[in-house]
This record gives sequence, structure tokens and C-alpha cells, in this order.
Amino acid sequence: MQYEIIPVQVKGSAPDTKFYAYILDDIKGAPCGSARPMVILCPGGGYGKTSDREAEPIAMKLLAMGYHVGILRYSVAPARFPAALLELAEVMKLVHENRKKWQVDINQIFVQGSSAGGHLAASLGVFWNQPFLYEKAGVAPEVLKPRGLILNYPVITSDKEYINEESFRNLLGAQYESEKEKVSVEKLVTPAMPPCFIWHTFTDEAVPVENVLLLTRALKKSGVSAELHVYSEGEHGLSLGDETTARADGSKICEPIQSWIDLLGIWLKGMTE
Repeated sequence: MQYEIIPVQVKGSAPDTKFYAYILDDIKGAPCGSARPMVILCPGGGYGKTSDREAEPIAMKLLAMGYHVGILRYSVAPARFPAALLELAEVMKLVHENRKKWQVDINQIFVQGSSAGGHLAASLGVFWNQPFLYEKAGVAPEVLKPRGLILNYPVITSDKEYINEESFRNLLGAQYESEKEKVSVEKLVTPAMPPCFIWHTFTDEAVPVENVLLLTRALKKSGVSAELHVYSEGEHGLSLGDETTARADGSKICEPIQSWIDLLGIWLKGMTE
């Protein structure tokens, strides 16, 4: 496996923003030069940090499934919108530029995000064809469009009843009141949004389940394919929900949600065949 750490810098970036690329080697007997799909991970953390628990443990699962994986440690507060989104655009550009070296199927690039990272991934899904994004990245808009989005208990809405206010305040700073509606993803969905795999828990108190219900409704109205799984129990930020992503005190283990990674594997297989 190749492993590379690549600095990512745009206007407004934090100095330590990096992309971690995990590139699988060729399989013996596979066709020469065969390319693999890639999944880019955006860990959560309320736009105040990027969570370790939602980064490499998920990457290891996806690598075992046969996907190249990248982790974007994007800029967080005091960096403001659209810094993190521009960084994600740079990563999409970077993967395209390295497609031969890394043997990536550029028609099969997926973007995954957890919590606030889910908001970042979903934002790419609604903004990939907007000039403010692709012109600053210096690419054709199609370069920025993922094959699909994987959204784990994502922050989506600025609706006052269901908002995760911390994430939006960290993202927007002093522009919170004037700009929050402009980054409320469910209001921005069009038929151009990529297909989505989404999961959440019914009892999430930090990011209410209505975030994904509002998003799924918008996807349905726009004719965008989506697969939604809502588990009956589980707190926010569970990641894989097993021992590998548990906290030191034993919390964040939730057996009912552990099936999501297998369900994702089925969805990904269907998307890449």
C-alpha cells in the first residue's frame, strides 16, 4: 500500500490542513493498470475539529473492501465557509491529477462525511457545479462531482427546530445569522446532486434525525437516488459503533448500528458495477 500525506492550502486554510492518501497496491493476477474506486473521508467535529474516531477506523474498513481511501483533515474554526469546501474541491482535483499514479477510477470517486463532515460532503454535492467553487479550483465542474455521497448522521439543516447550532456558528462565524440559510443543504438540492447513502439514529439529540428526513424528502422531490437507514437507537457520533471506535470509558459502542458499514458495502458495489 502507498501512503502519502499532502498539504492542502486555499485562501483561508489553516496551516495544518492535509490530505492522507491510502492507495492499495495492484492485486496479483488483476489486469495490468486496473483502476479502483476511491472514497474520500471528511471526519466530523462540529467544524471545530476533525475526529480521529471518524477517520482511520472507517478508512481501514473501506480498504479491506478494496477501495482506495483518502482522509481530508480540513480547516475548522476560526476558518470560515467556504475554506473547507474549497479544500475538498482541491482534493477532488488532486485525485484526478494523480489518477494514473494511484490507479484511481475517476468515474468512481465517492465522498463520505460524518456529522459536520457530512455537511461538508453534502455541500460538495450541491455546489460542485457552482462557479465560485469550480472556477477557484481551476477545473471543469464535472471534476468536482462525486459518483456518490455517503452521509453518516450528517448536519444538514439550519431550521431552528433541528439545527446543530455549534456547527453552523463555527462554519460561518459573524455571518451566522445572515448566511445560515445559504448553507442549509436540504434547501439547495437539485437533480444534479449525486446519489446518496445516508444513515442516522432516531434518538440522536445532538443532530436530530429530522436533518436526514428533510434531506431525503428534498432528494425524492428532485429525483435523486437515495438509500436511507434510520436505526431505532444510538447517540450521536458513533462512527463504527464497535470497540475500534469506542472511547476510553467504553462509550460509543452501539451494536444495533454496526451493520451500516456492511450495508454501505452493498450500496457501493451496486454503484460501481
